[in-house]
Amino acid sequence: MGHARKRFAGQLAATRNQHGYPAYTRSQEEQYVQTLLTNTLGNTFYAEQSRLMEEAGQLHHEMAQYRPTFMAKALVFARNEGLMRLQPLFGLAVLSGYRPDLFAQIFLQVVKIPSDVADFLTILHSMGRGEGGRAVKRQINRFLAGVSEYWAIKYNGRGRGYSLGDVIATAHPKPLDAKQQALFRYLRGHETDLALLPQVDALEKLKSAQSEEEIIHWIHTGRLPYEVVTGATRPTKAVWEALLHQMPAFALLRHLQALTRAGVFEDEQHLAYVKDRLTDREALQKAKILPFRFVKAFYQAKHAVLRDALREAVELTFANLPELGGRTAIFLDISGSMDGDYLKIGSVFALALYKKTEGDTIFWLFDTEVTDALPSRQDSILSQAARIRARGGTDTGAPVQKLRQEGTRVDQLIIITDEQQNNGSPFYEELLRYRSEVNPDVKAFIIDISPYRSTMVPPEDENTFYIYGWSDSVLSYIAQTAKGYASMVEKVEALQLDGAD
Repeated sequence: MGHARKRFAGQLAATRNQHGYPAYTRSQEEQYVQTLLTNTLGNTFYAEQSRLMEEAGQLHHEMAQYRPTFMAKALVFARNEGLMRLQPLFGLAVLSGYRPDLFAQIFLQVVKIPSDVADFLTILHSMGRGEGGRAVKRQINRFLAGVSEYWAIKYNGRGRGYSLGDVIATAHPKPLDAKQQALFRYLRGHETDLALLPQVDALEKLKSAQSEEEIIHWIHTGRLPYEVVTGATRPTKAVWEALLHQMPAFALLRHLQALTRAGVFEDEQHLAYVKDRLTDREALQKAKILPFRFVKAFYQAKHAVLRDALREAVELTFANLPELGGRTAIFLDISGSMDGDYLKIGSVFALALYKKTEGDTIFWLFDTEVTDALPSRQDSILSQAARIRARGGTDTGAPVQKLRQEGTRVDQLIIITDEQQNNGSPFYEELLRYRSEVNPDVKAFIIDISPYRSTMVPPEDENTFYIYGWSDSVLSYIAQTAKGYASMVEKVEALQLDGAD
């Protein structure tokens, strides 16, 4: 370990970050995973969409030529464990032009829902490849064989890009039976026998319903999902009340604001029902909902009873966090570029972990200075998180320096940041000093929420682990790696590609 520290300490930074501070270039594989898991094709604080798109496209083409099998595995990993959509679909479109065999093998693991196939075709078209040829159509036909009535009524809305009907017109699939033939005809807008499609029939009857009573009747008769009903009608209070009891927990969280506006919670029974759903310990733990899933709903909720229920829900769900073991320090970047969802989510994550470890976790905030977040084991997680605000510049080395100067020993440190240092001592220098003076075996986890391809630590450092983006898999990855599991790239390498033409 001592030799490694000397070698790393002498290593010169390979590049510079957005503010000219030393940064390192990690392997092409790691840059690719980073792009898949952080670049959402939208604007960021420091870069415009066009530049990020250009860089992402270049990296997709480079990886397709350099390591196409790794690329295929990374696309599957990003779609299923990273819960990302557009970059994996972009990569899939590129891969189809280089390795049709790998493309065919992973298609159904990346294209999961009808909006995926629609976006995939849109990307192909924007690349000047039309609909991609016979090999692409073959895979689309495999996907269309699994189209259900539920998908038909949920995803066939026309707007920008391809509808399900457009996809069928493009691929010309052969129906397997009379019901599927009727479904395909319906999706293409042709006359068909709706007696074979009872759920579709209920939706069509609902669209022409003249009263609340009729709408509610067809909701129950067709077991119509809430998203279809809200897309086909302007739900009244009574309609929302009819939908309320069939909504899954995540749907309730997403629609609390709409339910409030409709006046549903003026009825104490409905309010009590939702409160009971949100605070059902057994149901929440069975669903494995993690604390940060409640953040957006909390900030949108205006009703005091709902806000209290959400506070209680988060207190019940931190038990779903995985055990990390040992002592942990969490450093949350509160610089101006972190403002928004990531700061809110990072705050809830840190506070939940603090409570789960019964206070045996350090939680510090940093910009160019370091402050103790002063977490409480009694005050609610959401109330504490709401008091954390973004401010100032970024000194990523500051919290590690403070940890070293105080001689505080931890087993792992977690830093949540966009890495855009513009002040102070570089993170890596401070990490090396900490390992030299306090704990040579400390593991560092950098949760990097930026799409930039430079990093704070060189790839040779075997005890520093990069996590790109944020999803439910972040915490399990940290827990596994803290116990000696593989790095994120190694996890991708270990994937077995299932499925073939």
